[in-house]
Formats: sequence, C-alpha cells, structure tokens
Amino acid sequence: MQTLTVELEDRSYPINIGAGLLNQHSLLQAALPARDILLVSNTIVAPLYAPAVRAALADRRVVEVIVSDGEQAKTLATLGRVIDVLVANRFGRDALVLALGGGVIGDLAGFAAACYQRGIDFVQVPTTLLAQVDSSVGGKTAVNHPGGKNLIGAFHQPREVLTDTDVLKTLPVRELQAGLAEVIKYGLICDRAFFEWLEQNIDALKRQEPAALSHAIFRSCQIKAQIVGRDERELGERALLNLGHTFGHAIEAATGYTEWLHGEAVGVGLLIAAAMSVRIGTLPAADLARVESLLKRAGLRTGAPQIGAATAARFMSIDKKVKSGRVRLVLLDAIGRARISADYADDALDATLRERFGA
Repeated sequence: MQTLTVELEDRSYPINIGAGLLNQHSLLQAALPARDILLVSNTIVAPLYAPAVRAALADRRVVEVIVSDGEQAKTLATLGRVIDVLVANRFGRDALVLALGGGVIGDLAGFAAACYQRGIDFVQVPTTLLAQVDSSVGGKTAVNHPGGKNLIGAFHQPREVLTDTDVLKTLPVRELQAGLAEVIKYGLICDRAFFEWLEQNIDALKRQEPAALSHAIFRSCQIKAQIVGRDERELGERALLNLGHTFGHAIEAATGYTEWLHGEAVGVGLLIAAAMSVRIGTLPAADLARVESLLKRAGLRTGAPQIGAATAARFMSIDKKVKSGRVRLVLLDAIGRARISADYADDALDATLRERFGA
C-alpha cells in the first residue's frame, strides 16, 4: 500500500492506494471509527462491494442508501433522499457517511455529509478510475442543476480516501477510458514528463497492467494533493485542475447529463482548450496533434457534439469559474504548463466554439 497525505493542517487526511484494500478489515475499521455509518452506493457497485464493507463493519450500525447509476442521480432530489435516511435513523453528529462508488456517489455522499447537522465526517472509497485519480480527492462535493454542472455544493474534505485498485477489474472499458482523460489532464497542466510517460504507457493502462495503473493513480493523486494543499478553495492555482472542464461541463449540461460520461466530456474539453491555445498563439500546433493522438489512443472521443457555439457559450457563462461576467479559461503554454486566463480575444473563443461545436 502507498500512502499520500493531503496537507490541510488539522484537516489533513491520507489517501491509501493498493490492491485488495476492501478485504483488509482492520484498515476499513480504522478508517471508519463511527458507530453509525450511512453507506451510499449505486445499483451497480453495491452488489459487488457492499458485502465486503458490511463484513468488515459487522459490529457497527450500517444503513444503506442505494441510488441509480449515472449522472442523472446527482440531483437535489437524490440528495434529499440521502438526508431523509440520515434523519429517519436519528444519526447524530458523530455518524459517518461512506461513499462507495464513482464520482457521482462521492460528490453526492460528500455533499450530504457537508449539509447534515452542519457537517459530519465522510470517507471516500472510489470504485472508478476517474474517482480514484480525481474526484475523491480535494473535498469538492456537489449536485447538478439543469442549468449547469455542479452548481450546488460545498467544500467538505473526507477524513480518508481508500483506493482499492482491484475494483477496477470490474470496471467497464468505457468507464476506464473516461478516467484516463483526467490522468492525461495532470500531465498537461504541470508534468510534461508524466505526459510523455503516458504516451509510452497508454496501452499498458488500457490493459490494466498493475504497475502502470498504480503509477498513474499515485502520480495523479500526488499532483492533486499538492495543489489542494496549497489552494484548498480554488482561489488561485487549484483552478488549473479545471483544464478542459469548462468546455466539458457545457457538453454534459447541453446533452442532459445522459449521453456523455464526465471523463469523455473532459477529454474533448482538453482538446478544445488545446485548440484555443493554438489559436491564440501560445501552444504549438504540433502539441495539439500530440494531445489529440493520446486521447484517441486512450479510446476517448475527440469530436464535440454539434450543440452549436451559442449553446456552448450559454452553458459556459454560468460556469463556476466565471468572474465579473468573464469566463476564465485554463489554457496551455506548452504540454506540462497551463495557466488561468480571462485575457483572451473574444473572437478567438467564438471561432474555437464554432469550429468544435458548430455554428
């Protein structure tokens, strides 16, 4: 097992990464010290992995909330259902919420924990690659709104993240590929050597070779933990982690959160951000070609849905990264060097949106 720490003074917490962690009862018991535990999972993950959790916590009161699979479950209505169960079972402030699932479950369960009695503990047990490398770390919790992605939420850090790499063996290929988009993102924003390693090892990752997967997960979490430790509430540097997300969130919202996985939309968003960077003259065209090649080799989509530039711009205008009415974009100066910018030509953004989303 490898362990990283998200350094947040008295709210610091470990990220434990290894094979077979869900079968280590003592590890689960230590991570979940509460007497009363609410297990939040979905209809796909719960039958596979909830029994292992219940066996490890046989001496605790474990109540389950099982929601439908997919982004469509990430709503205020589902959040209300989770909180109703906490109230109905008279859980106190010393209770704990366990998120067993992918990014949707982690965001939903974490937000419920943030809201209930003004905040109770929660633990992340991510079961998708995307959640293991990104959404389980950093304390962003939220649900969606028809008007935009993750518009209703709170910062609420977990007390621990338990990443069992063995669970990826049951992950559908499409979900694995979606997670690779977030891994590629880390190389693009600040680690050119990692991006080059991905170019050399993307096929090994698709085959789920253990050594390659462990390295990709560890390095991704390491980068995110370092950035979150320096900028927990996204006042500056942390916004770099949103590379591709402003465009990607527009894709998800415009298509009703049903047609695209989050990682798939982010992958296209990475490509659009790179294309925009080429258009304004900060990124060489050859680097754009490398980004597109790696995304394709990862099995990800590279063509955006033809929702129209105006629709894309409308959803981008209510993105959380808008300040003073201006959309702040994460753009690239090079592979491995990203920056946050509101100082770009509007016609360059409009031309990029028309090129990628259609007129």
